Amino acid sequence: MDKEKTAGYELIDSGSGRKLERFGPYTLSRPCSQAVWKKKLSEKIWQNADATFTRDEENRWIKKPGLPASWFCDVDGLLFKIQPTDFGHLGIFAEQRPFWRWMRDTIKAEQKPIKVLNLFAYSGGSTLACAQGGAEVCHLDASKGMVAWARENAAENHLKDTPIRWIVDDVMKFLQREIKRGNRYEAIILDPPTFGRGANNELFKIEEQIIPLLEMCRSVLSEHPRFILFSCHTPGFTPQALKNLLDDMMKGCDGKIDAGEMQLENATPIPSGAFAKWCHH
Repeated sequence: MDKEKTAGYELIDSGSGRKLERFGPYTLSRPCSQAVWKKKLSEKIWQNADATFTRDEENRWIKKPGLPASWFCDVDGLLFKIQPTDFGHLGIFAEQRPFWRWMRDTIKAEQKPIKVLNLFAYSGGSTLACAQGGAEVCHLDASKGMVAWARENAAENHLKDTPIRWIVDDVMKFLQREIKRGNRYEAIILDPPTFGRGANNELFKIEEQIIPLLEMCRSVLSEHPRFILFSCHTPGFTPQALKNLLDDMMKGCDGKIDAGEMQLENATPIPSGAFAKWCHH
């Protein structure tokens, strides 16, 4: 694959409610409600973007000629298929980058293989990082299309034959069945949406279901858990709120919790949700 066409990710600028990012060789401008400050770069640079997503009148992309329907981008040693969607998403949340490195290194440091459960797994960044580290991964998302996208990413990263289970299901229903089946995991990753629908249109609202969700996650943890990564983009779910929830979930387990703000990094970082992670001592 042409290195130039897959070259990495960069946050170029942000401000006035937008962000300008480079994915491989292409620059994209998208809305960003957190970017309440002024832009640093000139309008000319912004107008030069290969594609701009607008919510004026209707959600749509304004694309320059030559922009392909999809392409691959290398982010910290992982190849992602980038494809502008009708919602303005692209198939990657770059603020998760530090966690991919952390999980890969944590798993590699283990002396034996571990089983990882990745819930609300989207296009598979965490799944791929864990598989690269040598873990056995269960990848679950309610969207059939997203699971297919994640499988494509796995193939592109030569991880097609690694032990990854690909599941399209509602998270709560799947966890209930895993508890009954006695399946257990050493690590769990979850990035729940504010609001979502399961594989059969089941309704998920984070405020109502986060505590039962975490209780079920605790029930599928092995007796020797290694790590939990809990992140979200819901206003009100601050780092301290996530830490408190994880604290409750992991009571009685010997480990420590770090919590903070996820960010898209450059000279002016963009706050992009909150995280809390528990790690075995």
